Formats: sequence, structure tokens, C-alpha cells
Amino acid sequence: MAFPIKTCSICGEEFELRPDKPGFANRCWECSTPEAMAGADKLRQDAEERKAASEVNEARRKAIRDLLYRKDS
Repeated sequence: MAFPIKTCSICGEEFELRPDKPGFANRCWECSTPEAMAGADKLRQDAEERKAASEVNEARRKAIRDLLYRKDS
């Protein structure tokens, strides 16, 4: 089975759209690679950042729970 031929929206070159290709369906592999690498750096957090995010999420969950289950007086 042949893969569909697409044109890259960034560089304009034609490429085969393969199911295991990383990145976007309208970009060739070379144009998708820098963004894929940039996303991996964003996920790295140190212990203080994880603790702060956890505290913020806990406060958010508590506020939502209080709004949903409060008794109307």
C-alpha cells in the first residue's frame, strides 16, 4: 500500500505521510523535529516546581469541591 504524498506547509517539499512519523501531518519530518525536541524540555521540572504545582492543584480541587458540594443556606 502506498502512502499519500503531502506537501510541507513550512518548506514546500513533498513527503510521504507515514503512520509512525513524528510531528504534524502537514509538515515534513525535518520541519517537525525542532518542535518535538522543544516539547521535551518543557516537561522537566525540579522538586520545588513539582511541589508548587501540586499545592496549586490541591487548592484548585478544594475550591471546586467546595463550590460543588456546599450547602445552600
